[in-house]
Amino acid sequence: MNALNTPVSERLVLVTGGARGLGKALSEAFLREGARVIVNYHTSSEAAEAIVAEHPDRALAVQADVRDREQVQALFDAAHEHFDAPVTTVVNNALVSFSFDGDARPKAEDITAGHFDEQFSGAVHGALNTIQLAVPDFEKAGFGRVVNIGTDLFQAPSVPYHDYTAAKAALLSLTRTFSKDLGPKHVTVNMVSGGLLRTTDASAATPKEVFDMIAAGTPLGSVTTPEEFADTAVFFASPLSRAVTGQNLLVDGGLVMG
Repeated sequence: MNALNTPVSERLVLVTGGARGLGKALSEAFLREGARVIVNYHTSSEAAEAIVAEHPDRALAVQADVRDREQVQALFDAAHEHFDAPVTTVVNNALVSFSFDGDARPKAEDITAGHFDEQFSGAVHGALNTIQLAVPDFEKAGFGRVVNIGTDLFQAPSVPYHDYTAAKAALLSLTRTFSKDLGPKHVTVNMVSGGLLRTTDASAATPKEVFDMIAAGTPLGSVTTPEEFADTAVFFASPLSRAVTGQNLLVDGGLVMG
């Protein structure tokens, strides 16, 4: 079988920040499809181990701060030892501490360079580490998939998440430039961008009125769930998307179009 047609059920998938919120939905979506999943976590060990307990033969919890290259290398080493297989899919979902509460976020006149540095280190440096360290695995497997998690806010900014939005916009740039470089290795690099999700730990501080307003502004009349969002990430990892790379797909119920 052509490596590009390898089904999701035969993949070894790394989900960064894969224990809680959207990350948990991503991990569980790949596990549902039969994949083996490395559930990366930073501090949420109990949540990660709970996922493993449900899928003891196909899930492995590994602690690592994706901003630290040595820790990411140790994560790959642990995955290789446990599964005896190369990582073939990387989902960059890890998010440095952030609360989606617009009223509490610093405004343009207050935000500091430190806020931007913190978000860039997680979104961009973290993805750089995981992708670069996955390349030898992709080469061994003959193909690879990278799915970066973005946001619709850099196309339609509606709340003052300046640092978060800028970091995700930079991650989109990395998505497109890396897709060009890695394409000859049969590696696709894409982004899935959502709006506010109902509900994750990060969006728990969002008032109900905001959720209702967003739902009313979508053609589908609802706020996207983490499970709905995760299904699209599975698509980008599957053979169905083998001719798609360097793209950013908005998964927000049609709130932002284009």
